[in-house]
Amino acid sequence: MGLLSALFGKKEKVNFKELAQNGAIILDVRTTAEFSSGHIKDAKNIAVQQLSTQLTKLNKNKIIITCCASGIRSASAATLLKKSGFTAYNGGSWQSLQSKLS
Repeated sequence: MGLLSALFGKKEKVNFKELAQNGAIILDVRTTAEFSSGHIKDAKNIAVQQLSTQLTKLNKNKIIITCCASGIRSASAATLLKKSGFTAYNGGSWQSLQSKLS
């Protein structure tokens, strides 16, 4: 294991397309205005600022893939979801994730 992997943890490879095909929820954590300017088809939208109070709107039995504009907010959202008992992965930017799903 390299020094950087030891320091920062090894990033796991995630097949987002397979997860989505198997029913994972795509959760876009951008604001409503950002979401309405473009998003992944069938994605749910809960802004990261409201996520902690909206967890009951999500199914703990489903895998959740988070996305946002750059991947920073979605990383925070995935961490919050994991701490709350969800299985969640950071999909990064919504546009990058959209290309991984095709």
